[in-house]
Amino acid sequence: MAAEYSSFVAIGDSFTEGVGDPDPDGDRDRGWADLFAVRAAEQWPAFAYANLAIRGRLFDRIVDEQVVPAIKQSPDLVSFAAGGNDALRPGFNPVQLATRLHEVVRLFKASGAEVVLFTCADVTPHIPGMAMLRKRFITTNDAYKKVAKRHGAVLVDLWGDRAFDDPRLWSADRLHLNTLGHKRVAHDVCLALDVEPDPAWLDPLPDHPRPRRDMNGVQWAGRHLAPWVKRRLTGKSSGDTVHPKRPELTKVK
Repeated sequence: MAAEYSSFVAIGDSFTEGVGDPDPDGDRDRGWADLFAVRAAEQWPAFAYANLAIRGRLFDRIVDEQVVPAIKQSPDLVSFAAGGNDALRPGFNPVQLATRLHEVVRLFKASGAEVVLFTCADVTPHIPGMAMLRKRFITTNDAYKKVAKRHGAVLVDLWGDRAFDDPRLWSADRLHLNTLGHKRVAHDVCLALDVEPDPAWLDPLPDHPRPRRDMNGVQWAGRHLAPWVKRRLTGKSSGDTVHPKRPELTKVK
């Protein structure tokens, strides 16, 4: 018999905040976690949802800022996705990340929550020069797989979902998923948790694929890479002025 859940807290960075999927009814981002929560609430009417994720956050800061507030709300379901931003930076330490990931999942499990973990989708085909970092993403994914197996957590393997090879699932910056990509993640999460996904999430993609290089390398670098580099040099983050969009557990419907 499938498990039933009454409350869900999502923690992480831009992936979980929903960057790349603007809410059709508002001025904030939606994303896979919102989409999953709506479907879960249709299956479990009392379902409550919180989202503490903030774009740009590194692994340690996500743990320091979001884990305790999540546990204090006593959810019976938690998602944790972090480390992608770390893999893009010098000094990336996969051993330290794996050790702390183990402690995070152990804490959530001890609190009585089921934990959903993710491997990251493969972004390397979409961004110039990213192939040199491919090993970092694979190492991070291996850590998530090992920790999930050790603690009996739910693992959503986005790296293994070849649908994400399609550039039509990615935003113009090539780093974040777009609306179609977030729907695909929501679909995968629903399947992992025995929630009925929205059939429309797998509607055929547009007939004419968005070109993998919808702008040339110089245009892309000027519009998307240069601002990222500037933030790194100035010690700033895209999430410095961002607050959690749904900090407390509230009923979805």
